Amino acid sequence: MADTDNILVLETTQGPVTIELRPDLAPQHVERIKTLVREGFYDGIVFHRVIDGFMAQTGCPHGTGTGGSSYPNLPAEFNKEPHVRGTASMARAQNPNSANSQFFICFDDARFLDGQYTVWGKVTSGMENVDKIKRGEPVNDPDKIVKATIQGAA
Repeated sequence: MADTDNILVLETTQGPVTIELRPDLAPQHVERIKTLVREGFYDGIVFHRVIDGFMAQTGCPHGTGTGGSSYPNLPAEFNKEPHVRGTASMARAQNPNSANSQFFICFDDARFLDGQYTVWGKVTSGMENVDKIKRGEPVNDPDKIVKATIQGAA
């Protein structure tokens, strides 16, 4: 049985996406995602960078890829989990310890990212909705996370 405190549900403009959080891989990153979700940080945030065959990125409060939360950046928690279809991983700047609030979901294999970005979850349902997210850099009239929730969270 899944630990419902580690199930993230993104209600997107394309439909629901369920992600199993993996604190065993990246405990600090999972804790940050949970904190931001509980604060409503991701509600209304757009998918600002969506590259066909690669990934859909979200989590910037400005909708441009230039911002993060008010919390300090996280130290890297690189792990052996592969970047494949449905992988949820943290976006960052050039500094490996610069992940904050932005993350991406892989459309396809992106194994060239392995060991360089922190994987913290995996889509368990709703990947067909991720596939429908509008593409672009930047995205014209982007799709967004309407509401993010942690299942089982009060």
